[in-house]
Amino acid sequence: MKKGIHPEYNNVTTSCSTCGTEFEVGSTSKEIKVDTCSNCHPFYTGRQRFAQADGRIERFNKRYNIKNEG
Repeated sequence: MKKGIHPEYNNVTTSCSTCGTEFEVGSTSKEIKVDTCSNCHPFYTGRQRFAQADGRIERFNKRYNIKNEG
């Protein structure tokens, strides 16, 4: 690498504005704030709901007179 032309790479403490979790990442910025992290995002926590898909399944079952067993 040539000296003097690359930005300085730092270890930065990043904070999540939703849950307050702090974690360390590498970046050329001095400070990073994220809105949602993997600790509180519904996709990663398993709390994500597919409401539209639920409605389609219910309509399909109703249209073909399929009763849920279980």
